[in-house]
Amino acid sequence: MKTTHQSDYGKLKSVFIKTPKQAFVDDKQISLQWEELNFLSKPEFAKAEVEYSAFEKLITKLGAETHYLPYDSSVTMDSIYCRDAAIATDHGMILCNMGKAARKNEPGAERKAFEKEQIKILGEISYPGTMEGGDVAWIDEHTLAVGHTYRTNWEGIRQLKHLVEPHGIKVWVAEMPHYKGPSDVFHLMSVLSPVDKNLAVVYSPLMPISFRNGLLDHGFSLVEVPDSEWDSMGCNVLAIAPREVVLVKGNPITKQRLIDAGCVVHEYEGQEISVKGGGGPTCLTRPLERYS
Repeated sequence: MKTTHQSDYGKLKSVFIKTPKQAFVDDKQISLQWEELNFLSKPEFAKAEVEYSAFEKLITKLGAETHYLPYDSSVTMDSIYCRDAAIATDHGMILCNMGKAARKNEPGAERKAFEKEQIKILGEISYPGTMEGGDVAWIDEHTLAVGHTYRTNWEGIRQLKHLVEPHGIKVWVAEMPHYKGPSDVFHLMSVLSPVDKNLAVVYSPLMPISFRNGLLDHGFSLVEVPDSEWDSMGCNVLAIAPREVVLVKGNPITKQRLIDAGCVVHEYEGQEISVKGGGGPTCLTRPLERYS
């Protein structure tokens, strides 16, 4: 079976994660940081550890080999959302340059972990370019969708194209709306989660028309997230395998629509580790290899 880094829906083979102990650290650090980082409310550390332990066990039970990002004093509790600092390709990792200033040290911290695991670095996005991994999703092995957002700017997209286009990868730009403005965490993957080669979970009210139509032209069917499940992270869905997904509990309509589309759905409690910080299961993981 072939393996690739260039997928967001193949069978998950290996993944980086970062636990609350290494990211949130303790209640004292949470108290110092949560408001400045725009968490919806203060996470409770003990509950976060319980939630994360169950999430980690679920990922492992479903077959993924887990690698752990260590504690790093230069980063904040946002680093639990480890997808955002890097992009995985078959040609090496691309280190991002975070659009949120408080997260600027995360790519460097992840670089150390990748180098320790002898994972090749293809390149990095540098100032004045910005890019966050939550704005990037593989549509297929040769098509990388990128959201132009307040966290990912045109110079970052230009640098990304320079890195990947020589390897036959097309960068497909989605012009994202203003929504709540620069202070809000609003990524491409806030409105898009590919879960199979021809199936994606979407929140259409905040999708660019041309991008949504482009997905349909690519042959995608769309699982629509209702307005009532937008804030509860119904659109943030992690594919463990084609049409086998992980979803935050509390999104029953989206869950049923996924099941109706032929998906197997696994749920986890995520109030402390996901909902309060605006980072669902895709954000909590930095997938490396998948079987295609």
